[in-house]
Amino acid sequence: MTDKEIQQKILNICKESTEKNPILIFNRIVKNEDVLIPIHGPIHHVVDGAAFLTAFFNAGGKINLEESFWELCNRAEKMPGGMCGHWGVCGAVTSVAASLSIIEKTGPLSEFDWGNHILYSSKALEKLGKVGGPRCCKRNGYLALEAAIDFVNENINHFGIVLEKDKIECSFSSKNQQCKKENCPFYRGQNESK
Repeated sequence: MTDKEIQQKILNICKESTEKNPILIFNRIVKNEDVLIPIHGPIHHVVDGAAFLTAFFNAGGKINLEESFWELCNRAEKMPGGMCGHWGVCGAVTSVAASLSIIEKTGPLSEFDWGNHILYSSKALEKLGKVGGPRCCKRNGYLALEAAIDFVNENINHFGIVLEKDKIECSFSSKNQQCKKENCPFYRGQNESK
């Protein structure tokens, strides 16, 4: 399956979603057997932002979901795998921050203040930094999206929407050879189900 075919399948899942919780959308995408998202890898740079964009749209955010999704894909293609260990910034956070930029229609020379994206990134990266490595694209996605939910909800006057949030429990630890187990905030133990 080509990258474009995978991206189209992700978009189809997003368009069928009604959830206002990006974590639920993220899980729907990464658990979909038709898409086959690997446990790690740069496809998460699309998945994380797509889940956020979709929840934002479902909560009443004024965006064109399909156009925003394809713009995110264009930006995600420029993000290499392993950013967490090689660059000191995680692709999950970068994906969600890129989505914020798309939502607010900002760029490097925007007259509108793009500082929101930097503030979000700093808060999300602090969460990731405290948990530390090794890599886990699922854990980092959860942390990035959890920070995004808090960020949007704390800035309701700016964004005009509220995102939903539930307790997160990971069901991927048995598939991740580098899982931190009890040192991960989302670990739920050996009795995992799909």
